[in-house]
Amino acid sequence: MATIRDVAKRAGVSVATVSRVLNQNGYVNEETERRVRQAMKELNYKPNEVARALFKKTSKTVGLIVPDITNPFFPELVRAVEDVMNIYDYTVILCNSDEKVEKEREYIEVLKQKYVDGVILTTNQFAPEEVEEWDVPIVVLDRPLHERYPSVVADNYGGARLATRHLYEVGCRRIAHIQGPNHVVNAMERFRGYQDEMRALGLGDRQLVIQGNYQLKQAKEAVMAALAEHDMDGIFAGNDAMAVGALKAVQQCGLRVPDDIAIIGYDGIPLTEMTTPELSTVSQPIYEMGAMAARILIKQIEGKPLEKLHYQLPVQLVVRQSTSRRGLT
Repeated sequence: MATIRDVAKRAGVSVATVSRVLNQNGYVNEETERRVRQAMKELNYKPNEVARALFKKTSKTVGLIVPDITNPFFPELVRAVEDVMNIYDYTVILCNSDEKVEKEREYIEVLKQKYVDGVILTTNQFAPEEVEEWDVPIVVLDRPLHERYPSVVADNYGGARLATRHLYEVGCRRIAHIQGPNHVVNAMERFRGYQDEMRALGLGDRQLVIQGNYQLKQAKEAVMAALAEHDMDGIFAGNDAMAVGALKAVQQCGLRVPDDIAIIGYDGIPLTEMTTPELSTVSQPIYEMGAMAARILIKQIEGKPLEKLHYQLPVQLVVRQSTSRRGLT
């Protein structure tokens, strides 16, 4: 395996000159740099990235903390972040926290020890003062944290109103909402959108909220319990995983979707096209959100000014079989 001394000898320069080229530290004329890089290529020399990180306090890596990698929404975000970071030769360290703040804190300590150049957060359990102490560029994705940090989110409130209104327009009047975790900002925004739209439709006294915690199995069990006690003809699930759980619960109770109960989810994951019937949903631009967050982080790392600090992307109603009642649209 070639060493830095081998590169210096091949290029006809000192070891210190090779080091300056590698670390972009100090002046090296163009011709000398060209010879050094040519020697590195000919010798297939791979610099010691750990040593470079210790020297430069940088590592060409970024951290990405997600709350639940089993939720199909997040792998799409991860793929987008990785695609953009690869363009800029950054490696992504993926950290799955299982919605546990202590686990997130442990990951942050590990990332700091690895001298990551920045972090993308898709969780919102940290206090702003805590994040301030990390001393690395931060971008918040999907779940807003604090106005001081750049963020990329979708229109959760507007999308929830859109979903609730759609159920009303297909004839539903007893509309239930399966809610996500109380500590998750976007879950609360969707819940607030449901509440406000129900009031606007004159159905404020008919609200029924079911706790699903963004989990398929938990949503299924909660919906089955609710069906035993309440009458409903429409369900707006706070994410698509819970919508799938609701669909299974309704069918196991011997009811028909959409004739007896219409169901709509939220996110726009591919799984909604694979159920029977296919699920209507409010689709977020998932890939675009992840890619945008990655590009913003790169700008921060490079010290470039940001055109905007906060981005809220529009959502889209996707109507499929689970809300397509005969004679209604």
